[in-house]
Amino acid sequence: MNFHGSPLYARLRTRLLIGLIASLIISLFSAMASPLPSAAAPAGGYKIVGYWHNFDNGSGFIRLRDVSPDFDVINVSFAEPTSGGGGVIGFTPYNYTEADFKADVAYLQSKGKKVVISIGGANGQVQLATTAARDAFVSSVTGIIEKYGFDGLDVDFEGHSLYLNAGDSDFRHPTTPVIVNLIDALKSLNSHFGTDKFILTMAPETFFVQLGYSFYGGSCISCDSRAGAYLPVIYATRDILDWLQVQNYNSGPITGLDDQYHTMGSADFHVAMADMLLTGFPVNKNANLFFPPLRQEQVLLGLPANGNAGGGFTPVAEVHKALDALVKGQQLGSYKTRGSATGYPNFRGLMTWSINWDKFNQFEFSTKHRAYLNALNPPAPDTQPPTAPANLVTTGKTATSVSLSWNASTDNIGVAGYTVSYGSTQVSVTGTSAAIQGLKPNTSYTFTVTAKDAAGNVSAASNPVTVKTDESSGDNQAPTAPTQLSVASKSATSVTLSWAASTDNVGVTGYTVAYGSSQVNVTGTSAAIEGLKPNTSYTFSVTARDAAGNVSPAAVITVTTDTPSGAQPWAPGTAYKIGDEVTYAGKTYVCLQNHTSLQGWEPPNVAALWQLK
Repeated sequence: MNFHGSPLYARLRTRLLIGLIASLIISLFSAMASPLPSAAAPAGGYKIVGYWHNFDNGSGFIRLRDVSPDFDVINVSFAEPTSGGGGVIGFTPYNYTEADFKADVAYLQSKGKKVVISIGGANGQVQLATTAARDAFVSSVTGIIEKYGFDGLDVDFEGHSLYLNAGDSDFRHPTTPVIVNLIDALKSLNSHFGTDKFILTMAPETFFVQLGYSFYGGSCISCDSRAGAYLPVIYATRDILDWLQVQNYNSGPITGLDDQYHTMGSADFHVAMADMLLTGFPVNKNANLFFPPLRQEQVLLGLPANGNAGGGFTPVAEVHKALDALVKGQQLGSYKTRGSATGYPNFRGLMTWSINWDKFNQFEFSTKHRAYLNALNPPAPDTQPPTAPANLVTTGKTATSVSLSWNASTDNIGVAGYTVSYGSTQVSVTGTSAAIQGLKPNTSYTFTVTAKDAAGNVSAASNPVTVKTDESSGDNQAPTAPTQLSVASKSATSVTLSWAASTDNVGVTGYTVAYGSSQVNVTGTSAAIEGLKPNTSYTFSVTARDAAGNVSPAAVITVTTDTPSGAQPWAPGTAYKIGDEVTYAGKTYVCLQNHTSLQGWEPPNVAALWQLK
């Protein structure tokens, strides 16, 4: 995976004309080939897979639990042979105690991530030349997976790990021991752990896969015996292979299905390489040896995270251009997909070498590509309501008021507030208690409470509580209406009102500010109303009340909140549109998609919705 340079190609370029005689064969097979139907998985579910270094090569160390949440699958790289040719694989966590490493693997899994052990790499060549080596491989890999709780295995055999003996020309029926034994080993591991639980992936270089269209090691007298050597392994395990993430980097030019050379680092290269896997191709341009296409969800693009990670770094815009062609069918001017002109909506996603180099490069790969993929398949809106408030009880009452309390509700994104309902009246509060004012003496009221979250989901109602207010003291004279009601200040989300005090024969006990279905009770002659919507008109009424429960006539005023000027602080439960700017943790973000914000969707956490300005 961290292989740099490609001397393999230097020996091949002088022999490329050998295969050009058969160039017309592809036209026939492009017409004949039809991709396998996609599995029943719905469009979307796009993944980003990243390799985490179990060593430090200058990119810096990062703990597993600190890996960017934009990665869905973390490949721990690498487990390596303990000795040459024996098949025994070893793994010791770098810069970790075993207990801490296991804890971090479990932590990522608790967040819904998959953690896979990758075997091989440039320095870990694995050759299973004998059945004894095969069995030692299976036993040692099983032990590693079970010891650390990995979710599966990634095969990253490079260098001279795989090759084809002379005469081993049919990828469907390989005879070379290192190929046959690897296939048997992977099937044994899958059988041991169970297909539904065991993730099996592969990350070969283009030399070992797409080059097989032009040259196949077992049947090519003058070319490298490793050319296309992964093809029999992929073919034999295609039913248990979760995905193939060919390294589209550190590669020489590769001939695509259009019989043209394609050079790494461009959208053209990525589309041509992926299309070969999704369309299928005749191996060694032999009409009788057609490598069948993989399912859409079995193919990812493998990319370096930055220029330090490998040759052939592809700028973000070029990657998105390639994905537009592959997923949406927005064809490039240079290369047209053969397998589907309308795209592959179930295409699996992206892989990168590496997580460490991504962090080194300020997370450009993970954040920008996550935003693109999430835009293809945005996060589903939250529809889970809070639990119902429990144990609603009366904590006090007078002739004109009732005090209530209840147990807090729980919610997946957090409870934003509660609503106390009685008759046709609703009072909004943020805590788990409420003093309901302005009631009639000697009157029965039935109260219930519901909880709401930042997405607007409302819980079931609490247990009902029926309370009869105390008898009146005999006073039936209402206070005078508040006067001089005015706006003391306002912003895009708040209004502060003030008024002159009311008078009453026995004394005013408080005021109620009502707007829409909401009420705010205060004791003084001003109120700050928060949580309003920008550029919206509200009609506020203010009434006074006395100890006997008499309520004054209302003073009324209509106020329009301000239009936001510049970036406003991000807040949950707010409707944002494309181009809106917010501030969060001292940084400014620009909205990428229209949405209503939720707790947990803070701008740094949801790259699909917000971009750092």
